[in-house]
Amino acid sequence: MNWGTKIVLGMLTFMMFIVGMVIYMFHVHGRDALIEENYYEKGINYNAEYDAKVNVINDNARPKITITKTQIIIEIKDSASYDLILMRPGNSDDDVKLKGNTSGTANLILVDKTKMAKGMWFLNLQWRSSGKDYLFKNNITL
Repeated sequence: MNWGTKIVLGMLTFMMFIVGMVIYMFHVHGRDALIEENYYEKGINYNAEYDAKVNVINDNARPKITITKTQIIIEIKDSASYDLILMRPGNSDDDVKLKGNTSGTANLILVDKTKMAKGMWFLNLQWRSSGKDYLFKNNITL
């Protein structure tokens, strides 16, 4: 093999590496948890989100979060219908989304954590109680 053939093979190898990296980045892009799906829509509705956060502060309605070996227990001040999203920063395939109503007289939300990976999770809890919307965001570590 002469030097010209080696240069051509080197260039082809480098181009295949670049094409492989491009394919890999497009594949990972769809699973990135840090990119919002409806970025512009969330920007337009930011005032409603801000008002819901202020309602938590004004009504002293911050939820109490307890983490046990098998469950995440979230206690809300009043009975409510809720939307709970637990997001894993590393992989959006691990995200947990729950909807429902609080249970019992203690107004609890119970989440089974046995199948959830250990580490940091973003907790996003929205609920509606007594005609008011509430929003609570926090980071938890399992």
